[in-house]
Amino acid sequence: MAGPGIIVGVSGGVDSSVSALLLRDAGEQVAGLFMDNWADDGSGECRADEDRRDAVAVCGLLGIPVHFRDFSREYWDGVFEHFLAEYAAGRTPNPDVLCNREIKFKHFLDAALELGAGRIATGHYARIDRADGRWRLLRAADRRKDQSYFLHQLGQSQLSATVFPLGGLRKDEVRAIAADAGLPTAAKKDSTGICFVGERDFREFLGQYLPARPGEIRTPDGEVVGEHAGVFYYTLGQREGLRIGGRRGFADRPWYVVGKDVAGNVLTVDQGHDSPHLMADTLWSGTAHWIAGSPPATRFTCGAQTRYRQPEEPCEVTVEDSGTLRVAFQRPQRAVTPGQSVVLYRGEACLGGAVIEATDAPAGGTGAAA
Repeated sequence: MAGPGIIVGVSGGVDSSVSALLLRDAGEQVAGLFMDNWADDGSGECRADEDRRDAVAVCGLLGIPVHFRDFSREYWDGVFEHFLAEYAAGRTPNPDVLCNREIKFKHFLDAALELGAGRIATGHYARIDRADGRWRLLRAADRRKDQSYFLHQLGQSQLSATVFPLGGLRKDEVRAIAADAGLPTAAKKDSTGICFVGERDFREFLGQYLPARPGEIRTPDGEVVGEHAGVFYYTLGQREGLRIGGRRGFADRPWYVVGKDVAGNVLTVDQGHDSPHLMADTLWSGTAHWIAGSPPATRFTCGAQTRYRQPEEPCEVTVEDSGTLRVAFQRPQRAVTPGQSVVLYRGEACLGGAVIEATDAPAGGTGAAA
């Protein structure tokens, strides 16, 4: 029997299950591969065993072989250590972007090629096509589920070897396909949040690696209004967990994080969802990654997202000689957060993106108030 033509990353969820089903029914030689990316930390929150059982059950029902690889060391070195370092510096990283670049489209792809496959497939909601001799990453047909934001670090070699079977489907259609086929994952709840945190309290989880360091919560004018547990536990625009309450001399309105000074151990807050201290017209990024291999021009207009599921915002992008970006928005943007990604689009096509380094928000936009 010939080796697999496509290996599907089977996670034990409905999306990867239906991806494998669709490829099998299309006549492809399919195999599954289950990845262990996080070593059990003894918390009881890890769903890896349940997910593994579901992945095996799906592959058995579909009549396709399944392989297993432990990438937990690679995940720790390539994703989690960066995650901790960014939080310790007062920034807010996006581990899903790094996981896709370092694990799913690097180590998983390498493993699939070693097993003799020519391509890989995942359950991501995105599309791939080829135009003018270059591979393009496109938004999914279902904009509500589009995951191209998390895939913007992929390049030509990865796209040429990748299939996204769900790119043209809605989520409800995917679940209906799974139910019709009798897949045990048809009604399984989607995983949400950061994969290695699970259902745990985020501050409690992070506190295992970055011990609490209490300090003052101040207004932009320097008035002390409370105490925080550690500035790295908070992100720009956050409302929950501040425990400030009503204070004499201030309006009865919610407080939001508008700045973080890691060196001084001070958290800066202001009242109002759209506080001017949260608004930025311009951001500066680290070195950009371009899906086509190079930018469309050194200065161009396009749409940008600074967080997942955010509507595109028109902007002008300037590519500096160093490869970093200056992105100027048509309208002020709220809580543009260092450590997150700015991802650029032209129509349905994702051009690429970069990690946000700073903004012109009044607090300095560096994750540390000046």
